[in-house]
Amino acid sequence: MPPPGVCINILNARNLKEGYGTITNPEKYLSQDFEQIKQHCLIKQVRYIDEMFPPDKRSIGTGTLSPADLQRVVWLRPHRIGPNPNFEVDGMSRLDFGQGAIGNCWFLASVGSLTFQDYILKQVVPLEQKFDEDYCGLFHFRFWRFGRWLDVVIDDKLPTINGRLIFVHSKNPTEFWPALLEKAYAKVCGSYSDMNAGTPAEALVDFTGGVHMCVDLTEPPPNLWDLMCRAGQSKSLIGCGTPQGETSANTVSPNGIVQGHAYTVTGVKQLMSRGQLVNMVRLWNPWGQGEWKGDWSDQSPLWQTVSPQDREMCLAVADDGEFWMTLEDFCKFYNDLDICCLCPDFLDGSTSCHWKTSMYEGRWVAGTTAGGCMNNRDSYWTNPQYRVKIEELFSECSANQGEKNMLVSLMQKPDKRNRRLVQNLHIGFAVFEVTKEYKAQSGKFPASFFNVNKPVAESKKYMNAREVMEFTMLMPGEYLIVPSTFNSNETASFILTILSKAETHVHENSDGHNHEHEEVEEAMQTGKGEDDENKRTFFRQYSDKYEEVDAEQLQRLLNEKIWTGDLKAGSFSIDACRSMVALMDTSITGKLNGEEFVRLWKKVITYKDIFLRTDVSNSGTLSLSELRNAIMASGKRINDDMLNLLALRYGSSSGHITLESFISLILRFECMNQIFNQLSNGMNMTLRESEWMYVSMYT
Repeated sequence: MPPPGVCINILNARNLKEGYGTITNPEKYLSQDFEQIKQHCLIKQVRYIDEMFPPDKRSIGTGTLSPADLQRVVWLRPHRIGPNPNFEVDGMSRLDFGQGAIGNCWFLASVGSLTFQDYILKQVVPLEQKFDEDYCGLFHFRFWRFGRWLDVVIDDKLPTINGRLIFVHSKNPTEFWPALLEKAYAKVCGSYSDMNAGTPAEALVDFTGGVHMCVDLTEPPPNLWDLMCRAGQSKSLIGCGTPQGETSANTVSPNGIVQGHAYTVTGVKQLMSRGQLVNMVRLWNPWGQGEWKGDWSDQSPLWQTVSPQDREMCLAVADDGEFWMTLEDFCKFYNDLDICCLCPDFLDGSTSCHWKTSMYEGRWVAGTTAGGCMNNRDSYWTNPQYRVKIEELFSECSANQGEKNMLVSLMQKPDKRNRRLVQNLHIGFAVFEVTKEYKAQSGKFPASFFNVNKPVAESKKYMNAREVMEFTMLMPGEYLIVPSTFNSNETASFILTILSKAETHVHENSDGHNHEHEEVEEAMQTGKGEDDENKRTFFRQYSDKYEEVDAEQLQRLLNEKIWTGDLKAGSFSIDACRSMVALMDTSITGKLNGEEFVRLWKKVITYKDIFLRTDVSNSGTLSLSELRNAIMASGKRINDDMLNLLALRYGSSSGHITLESFISLILRFECMNQIFNQLSNGMNMTLRESEWMYVSMYT
């Protein structure tokens, strides 16, 4: 039996901290180990067949091929498609291949860009793979997916009809790296059909795990040319796209540009023409054919106005899908530009400033941490919050302090393997300056802060995209970043990435600090003496001859004295009472004596009062939003992760918490805190101890 989900999450977090899931130690996708599989195949002298992505119609998916064509598909290994297959022939180039029968131009445009950067290419495509004496029908590729690098294993059976590849195909029939790379990416997407439709940004990020910046070409920044030049010099991957036409079809305009299509930016260059400098952009169509027909196209007479040297260097008259156009035409006919790079230095072109990257994983959970956008004034504050402190810039960087110095990216993580089934939520974020009166604030900022403070920066709009970002300028100081969905009560996971020129300190800001803590402790300390003796007398009415109560006796006592008509129908279960006895039984007898009972009784009464006070809806239960207030009213500090965990563990299917569940979780929470305070002796809790607390609270 696999470990429970909460344990898997803890193990994943620990593995990431220990370097697992990095490019040098990628996670084995679907637990498939390339080296082990290869050794097994070599020893057994068999060729690999991938059961996790089988060579049948399930891996092709639905909607791409007609039922008739689907029946004609035959999965063949490369040596049966053509003689003397090779992984690659004379290097890897964007001119090696053309798009097939699936609408994944966004992916292939990114592959075209990848071929320009050998270092990144070698990370994604291990080049030692060959059809040699160790060949066993097994290949692997690496992709960055939502915070971690994956090593993806595939077999080399490829879908064909009449012996010809259906999807991406090489112009050299003996070269197979494009088809194998496409198959590996189809596997992480769920199927070939799951690759249909997308934007280059998605694959560019998955090839680098790096910095991504999106530029809106309908409103291009004044420094666009400089940005593109710097990106080219910093070994970036660059893609772009055209606006959608009247239909979803990739219609070819009279000028040769394809509507709703992805392209690769393969070069930028300034040319001298008729005594004037012209900014030129070179683009490539992943169809492998079909080009621009306007100014500076292959047949344009404008090429006769440049020097023979420039003409020789730039112009290649061939229908290979690659062409030049001016920067002005580029902005006119394309609507977005995606730049992705391992290092963010291209953002400002400065070699003296070294950008720092911080990445945080979080989650919106309906009812607890999914407060929606700022239109939801009462719940916006419950969203995850990240507190950021930006230091002063030093040395040469300080001269450019007023320029944009921070890039914030918010990416939502899918909850399904099949890409086509993922329904992206509308997401965005806002950045607030921490004002003087809130400098000492510990934990989540309350609703009152957001009612009087406006964002100093924010994503332009909420988009149902995989990622939204904003490049902005923030002066030294303290800030609060709040990522959110547009609507409240929408559940999803996310990755927040912060890149900054200056030294930046970021921490998750959800630990609730409550000033009522001392009041709760005082309430539990009062009532000693005569009142305690009354409780003991009352206790003796239910205890045995040894003046002890077991779980069954405690259950009867609580249900008769605590559960009153003002609470929703129900009662304390025997399991809950066994748990209470175990938590309060310091003498380890399996029963509660008088002193232990008095301590438990005070807690139960106190927590019942808190329950009734925070049940503002008077429903007899706590909603998940009321749960946060109740836990804080009990004097406990709780972060978003723990709150979400408690809601899952103790909440009903309707998302409500009964009195029994609330008392059970608070008692256990209190016990775990005491244990780890003793373990840590005033020091911070270790990772393994905090993990144990998570599991203990959840089980």
